[in-house]
Amino acid sequence: MREEFALLRGLDEQDVAELTERARRRRFAAGEVVFHAGDPADTLHLVRAGRFAVRITTEFGATATLNVVGPGGAFGELALLTPDAPRSATVAALEDAETLSIHQLDFDRLRRRRAQVDGLLVGVLAQRVRELSEQLVEALHIPADTRVRRRLLDVVGAYGSAEAGAVVPLTQEELASLAGTSRATVNRVLREEQERGTLTLSRGRTTLVDPGALARRARGAFG
Repeated sequence: MREEFALLRGLDEQDVAELTERARRRRFAAGEVVFHAGDPADTLHLVRAGRFAVRITTEFGATATLNVVGPGGAFGELALLTPDAPRSATVAALEDAETLSIHQLDFDRLRRRRAQVDGLLVGVLAQRVRELSEQLVEALHIPADTRVRRRLLDVVGAYGSAEAGAVVPLTQEELASLAGTSRATVNRVLREEQERGTLTLSRGRTTLVDPGALARRARGAFG
């Protein structure tokens, strides 16, 4: 069965096969860094298994998690368009994980043969900009409690569908980094949701019980 990667969706099957055959398979242990912000950028990573956190460090030394990328996703796309620029973020594995690492030169060969590849890249980058813009608006105008609920639901997407029994094996520190708030706030919100019966908590993981009710509160509907 051919693997599906969102970045390559729409390309000819033969082109995808040729590109992935040239790729280097890389495995990462939980917590291992794929690359740091400031490192040279010359490869794209397609995620085959596991999840990765995309993080930046602020000028005050705090770490903010911008995104969690799961199977079928990709990170490092900017290396394909701005090869002389350094990495803009640090990416680390949240669990044992695996990627296909594609060098810029191999991707450039495909771009020269298939004009639609640039359109795919632009589409992916435009989606990234929309997501970051939404996060910025939320950080400025949405209460922290609501951001915690929204980020929890967002992360569920990287671990499966938002249904009863879905598990998010992230620590409260990691959720706090995603929501742009403190661990204490995350702890309080999660415990409130546990009391409401929408989720259960255990060490380093959160299990959804009533994702519909959680989603309603994440939208601001508290009825």
